[in-house]
Amino acid sequence: MSFQVLKVTLLPGKKIYFASDFHLGAPTHSDSLIRERRIIRWLESIRHDAQLICLVGDLFDFWYEHKRVVPRGFVRLLGKLGELTDAGIEIIAFPGNHDMWMTDYFEQELAIKTYRRPLDLQVETTNATSTKLFHIAHGDGLGPGDYFYKLLRIVFESKLASWAFGTLLHPNLALWLGQSWALHSWRKHEKEGQPLYLGEEKEWLVLYAKEEEHLQHHDFYIFGHRHIKLDLPINTQSRILILGDWIVYNSYAIFDGQHLQLLDYQEK
Repeated sequence: MSFQVLKVTLLPGKKIYFASDFHLGAPTHSDSLIRERRIIRWLESIRHDAQLICLVGDLFDFWYEHKRVVPRGFVRLLGKLGELTDAGIEIIAFPGNHDMWMTDYFEQELAIKTYRRPLDLQVETTNATSTKLFHIAHGDGLGPGDYFYKLLRIVFESKLASWAFGTLLHPNLALWLGQSWALHSWRKHEKEGQPLYLGEEKEWLVLYAKEEEHLQHHDFYIFGHRHIKLDLPINTQSRILILGDWIVYNSYAIFDGQHLQLLDYQEK
């Protein structure tokens, strides 16, 4: 399968950052606000050397863009993202399973390009001494299994479903239903506890990365979605990173042109 390709020449002293699964809006306004302020502090801490920031899905616990209405809240994050892109820092975003109904708001208002499908990111250094190829996606619906969700996603991503939700329901009702559904999912995951790594033979994203590696070599596979932190070799030349989240780990990845690290944000 061929994927859309984004080419980046990494300037001296600059870095690429990856983060996912903020789930802003859940489980309560006050909890979300604490998390949002922490994310803002992290974004401010990296602005001095960030050339590209990749937001790898589920930024919001629920998101829907009506033609003239977007969900209330998140003004600190949206303002900070706009400030960073205005300063010349490139930001890209991947809609996740919780915010799959992103359309053009981020692109029009914040100059943040969104990618609905996996992306191949080709990174070169200015002296052209190395080129690294990343394969990036939120991760939902990839790999074997999870057929019910894959079918459900096809339904929810259809133009008919999006039109019906946004047109036939008043925004107050539509957003309440969406947020209630997302909160139900949050409560279910809280009850089940923090997800655990299932092992190489059962972790769907690991199996997906191995299958893709048979088709085309990538140096790094970057995913969110699973809410686990994972840095695992696929073979002697490839690694998979699952980015964790900002609910438990406050984790992110950083690439400096040579090395890729998975770190936790530590406030000074």
